[in-house]
Amino acid sequence: MSSLTTETRPTEPPSRMLRVAFRSFAAIEKVGNKLPNPFWLFWILAGVVIVLSAVLASAGVSTTHPGTGDTIAVRSLLSKAGVTEMIEGAVDNFASFPPLSTILIVGFGISIAQASGLFTATLRRMVARVPARYLTFALSMTAMVGHVAGDAAYVTLIPLGALIYRAAGRSPVLGCIVAYVSVSAGYDASPVITTTDTLLSSISTAAAHTIDADYHVTPIANYFFALGSSVLVALVIALVVDKVIAKRSDLEPDEPVTALSTKELKEIGTTPQQRRALRATGLTALGFVAVVATGMIPENSPLRGKGGSLVESPVVTGMSLVLFVFFALLGWVYGKASGTFARPRDVVDGLIEGTRTYAPILVLFFAISQFLAYFQWTNIGNVIAVEDARTLKDLHLSGWSVLVGIAVLITFMNLVITSGSALWALAAPILIPMLMLIGISPEVTQAIYRVADSVTNCVTPMSPYFAMALGFIQQHKKSAGIGTLASFTIPIAAVIWIVWVAFFVAWYLLGIPFGIG
Repeated sequence: MSSLTTETRPTEPPSRMLRVAFRSFAAIEKVGNKLPNPFWLFWILAGVVIVLSAVLASAGVSTTHPGTGDTIAVRSLLSKAGVTEMIEGAVDNFASFPPLSTILIVGFGISIAQASGLFTATLRRMVARVPARYLTFALSMTAMVGHVAGDAAYVTLIPLGALIYRAAGRSPVLGCIVAYVSVSAGYDASPVITTTDTLLSSISTAAAHTIDADYHVTPIANYFFALGSSVLVALVIALVVDKVIAKRSDLEPDEPVTALSTKELKEIGTTPQQRRALRATGLTALGFVAVVATGMIPENSPLRGKGGSLVESPVVTGMSLVLFVFFALLGWVYGKASGTFARPRDVVDGLIEGTRTYAPILVLFFAISQFLAYFQWTNIGNVIAVEDARTLKDLHLSGWSVLVGIAVLITFMNLVITSGSALWALAAPILIPMLMLIGISPEVTQAIYRVADSVTNCVTPMSPYFAMALGFIQQHKKSAGIGTLASFTIPIAAVIWIVWVAFFVAWYLLGIPFGIG
């Protein structure tokens, strides 16, 4: 990324607002590059918690739980009990870390589907024959669905966006920008359940246990909001791009837009066998959903929870396993029908290969799990949450204004800490208990976090995918630099942030459920 910064630094843009933004991003990049890897960052924070707990405990810092009246005192990790906890609890802290098993189980299923070629074929099929007037919305909506493939969506959709825009006689540079912004700025919005849902809900559950040990945030706790948000964000991107961005004169590539070659046409489309496989997979998906839904209809069904509850049913609380079976089944059906899975061993090989991509997350989880365990054991988070909740009550702030304030805070934090799981692991232990004490549920807090965590992904130079997107754009316009890409993404991100936050506030004030759970 440093080479891009030094070799492709753009000239100062005429807009004063953009000049200020570029200088800000340069400062953010400089500061961000000095931050340690998130793995080391959480160990440093763990060290801070150890020292701080000793200082606060010696000072007798405590508070009173507003619900039970019990005294909550800070405990020192440098005490005998604290040292014992750190040593003896290390393995349990990691093994019982809620997101660990969740991300692995769901990831297994997604790995099989990814190895079969299902996601790539689906994304290509969604944008292969779209009328030109709906092209931007179709590509953006495809990206929303593509979030189920995780970061692979960047690699698949950005070059695909360039090809389909060329096929429509439009600038491939614009196709790259639309695909990149759609994947990154709308990363936490999707009409389908993704690994992000399971990851964030697990961290939220762990944070909520500070106040209520029985509280459970399900992977579908934000599904209704995420579904509505995916359509909203795609519409906003389509309107801003087609009405404003597409009219800019600096979108033209170095070479005139020409008809696609036979090879390039194949990269966009799908073969007859793949189309048949997609139809079989679609029917399988509908059948799976129908079987599960039908099984939950009888009031005495084993798929229902206590007292016939649907919300507390095994299907909802055990959603991780349900998603594993769903994606694994679809991947197997598509793989067999398309020919990518010729032998049972191919499924296992795909599962193993896909699981390797989760290694960085598992390494990070070890550091995060220890930090959160220390933070919870010391009661520092409890004291901060209770005192901050009292302050908010004394200020008589409305719930929506507090949530918008949190959105602003997370938005700026995301410019430097681009890992969504790392940022939520840092913020959730404070935000969720604090807001629970003033009557705002973890599901709502998680929903506003998802908005703020998504939008600035497309503008921060700290994101590795910013450099990737720039690389794809430079294949068509060699003079493009960091400032070039930022000058396109900043206006789009600004509009998305305003509209999406307003959408959240309206959803919250109307009392519409954010999801199931």
